[in-house]
Amino acid sequence: MRRPVAWIVAVVLFVEAFGVAALNWFLGVVVDRQDMSLAGLDPDTMSVSSKVGGIVFGLYYALCGLVALLVALRNRPPAGFGRILLISAAVVHGLLGAFVWGLVGWPAFLFMIVVLALIVLLLMTYDSPAEPSDTPPTEVPGPEGGKGDEGSPLTPPPAPTTP
Repeated sequence: MRRPVAWIVAVVLFVEAFGVAALNWFLGVVVDRQDMSLAGLDPDTMSVSSKVGGIVFGLYYALCGLVALLVALRNRPPAGFGRILLISAAVVHGLLGAFVWGLVGWPAFLFMIVVLALIVLLLMTYDSPAEPSDTPPTEVPGPEGGKGDEGSPLTPPPAPTTP
C-alpha cells in the first residue's frame, strides 16, 4: 500500500504544481490587461508579483512531488529535508483548506483535505512501528563479557549486608 500512495501523491503534487503556476500566471495576465490600480499599487508590479509567486509556489509543489516520486521509486521513507518538505506541504494544504472553505467552497476544501490526507498517509506508512514493550530487552555483553545485567536499571541493586 505504501508505493501506490507515494505514486498518487507524486502525481497529485505535480499536477497541482502545474495548476498553481498556470492559475497565477493567468491572474497576472488579467491584472496586466486590465491596467487598473489597487490602492495605488502599480499594475505592472502586481502582474509580475503574481507571476513570480505562481512560479515559486509551483516549483515548491514540484519539489514536494519529486520527493514523493523518489519515495515511490526507492520504497524507502523520506528523510531529512525531504521529510520536512512533505510535512510543510501537509501544513500548507491544511491552511489552504481552511481558507478555501470560505472563499471558494466545499469542493476545493475537499480537494485540499484529500491531498492533506494522502501526504499524511505517505508519511505515516513509512514510519517504523515502535518495538512492543512486552518483548524482553536484548542482552548486551558487559565489560567483563557477562550478560550486562550488573549495572542495568532493570535489575534491583544488591541487598545490603550486615557487618
